[in-house]
Amino acid sequence: MTEIVENFQFSPEMLSGADRLPGVSAFMRTRNGADFLEPTIRSHIEFYDEVVAVYNQCTDATPDILARLASEYGPKLRVFHYAPRVSPPGSEDHAKTPGDSPNSLVTYSNFALSQTRHQWAVKLDDDHLAIPDNVARMVGDIRAGRADGSVMHCFSGINLIRDAQGQLHVPAAAPVSGKGDIGYFRVTEQTRFIHDPRFERFARGDFPRRFAGWFYWHLKYLKSGEGFANYELDSNPDSRYVRRRARLKSGALWGLAETREALPPGPLRRLRAVFDSKERLGVARDASIVAAFPQATLTDALDATAPGWQEFLETGQ
Repeated sequence: MTEIVENFQFSPEMLSGADRLPGVSAFMRTRNGADFLEPTIRSHIEFYDEVVAVYNQCTDATPDILARLASEYGPKLRVFHYAPRVSPPGSEDHAKTPGDSPNSLVTYSNFALSQTRHQWAVKLDDDHLAIPDNVARMVGDIRAGRADGSVMHCFSGINLIRDAQGQLHVPAAAPVSGKGDIGYFRVTEQTRFIHDPRFERFARGDFPRRFAGWFYWHLKYLKSGEGFANYELDSNPDSRYVRRRARLKSGALWGLAETREALPPGPLRRLRAVFDSKERLGVARDASIVAAFPQATLTDALDATAPGWQEFLETGQ
C-alpha cells in the first residue's frame, strides 16, 4: 500500500543508528521514471534488504508500476507518494526554496533517506541497470563485515545514448556517471542532504570517499525527453542543464574502445589527485575502466555484465 506524504519536516535525529537493523537499504526518488523503473528495481532488489521508492509529480505510469511491483515483492519494496510540489534542480525556484521546506528537493531527498531502516544505505536512481556481480560483491562485503564502515564506498556507471539510427554509444560530453555523489554508507545523523543553489548536495559527515567499482549502466539519456524532461527547461532557460543538454547534443559519440582510450588519467591529473580528494577519486575511477570493461564493443560489455539488457531496454521490463 502506498503511503501519501502531505507535509514533512526533517530532523537529523530521524537518521539515528540506535534502532537501525543490520543490512542495506536502497532509497529512490522518482518522477516520471516509467521508462526504466522496472528493470532498475528488478536488477537491484535481490541484493538489498529493502528498496524505499518515493515518487513525486508523476504523470506517467510510475505509480502503477510501483504498485504492481510492491504487490510482487511485498515489504521488501516500500512505496511512498511525496505530494508537495518539488522544484527541479537547476531552477531559480530551487535556488530560492529553503532546504527545510517540504517543497525543496533537499527535504524530499531526506524524507526518502529517513524511511530506510537498515544500518547501511545507498541512493538508487530510476535509470540504473545493475551490473549484478559487482553489486553482489559490494553488498556481500558489507554483510560479512569486510567493508570499511568509516568510508563512503562510491561507484560509477557508463552513460549510454543512441544515435539517429538507434545504435548505442557513449556520449563524449558525459561518458561517465558518478564521481563521489553516490555510494554505500553507514547512516548517521551527519549523512544527509543539504541545500546547494544548484541542486541537493549529499553531506557524508566525516566519511572520506573511496572508489568501489563500476556498478551500473546509466540509462538516463535513453529516457523520454532525452533525460532532461524533469528539469522543466522551458520554464528555466538559465538552468545549468540547458547547457548540459546542448553539450550532449553537439558532442561526439564513442564506442567502448574510444571510451577506454579517453578516460585513463595522464600525469597532470595524477599530480592534481595528490592534493585533491575528489580528483583522487576520479583518477581511481577512470584508471580502472580498462580492466573493468575489456570487451570489444558496448554490446559485448553489456552482454557480459548485464544479462537480459536487450529486453530491459526494449520493453522497460
